[in-house]
Amino acid sequence: MEKKPKIILSSRDLERLEALLYALGNNLSPDKAALLEELGRADVLEPQEIPPTVVTMNSTVRFTVENKQEFRLTLVYPKDVDGQPDRISVLAPVGSALLGLSVGDSMAWPMPGGVVNVTIEELLYQPERAGEFHR
Repeated sequence: MEKKPKIILSSRDLERLEALLYALGNNLSPDKAALLEELGRADVLEPQEIPPTVVTMNSTVRFTVENKQEFRLTLVYPKDVDGQPDRISVLAPVGSALLGLSVGDSMAWPMPGGVVNVTIEELLYQPERAGEFHR
């Protein structure tokens, strides 16, 4: 089994994501289970301590899937997707995969059609790097 890369979460993102998962109730869908697993293995830091290369909530990231398709998306909470094509929910399979990774990291992630490899190419915007700790 491929070793998963280390992930880092801010304490603020962790609190909000745990509240989101709690609000969703006891239905343990595969997407919810995958996000819970990621939260459980994360190193948690205060927002001011987050390295500038880590994908946090509300970060805009350029990433590739299977080293072929490139995307530029902002990782958001489900309520913030609003049908915007440039946003991805943290509850979407690739959204969960992005959370906490650093620039250069790759990770195999299960999708409905099989497993895909997600690689972080560039972090275009990160709230913590911009000094926005209370977003």
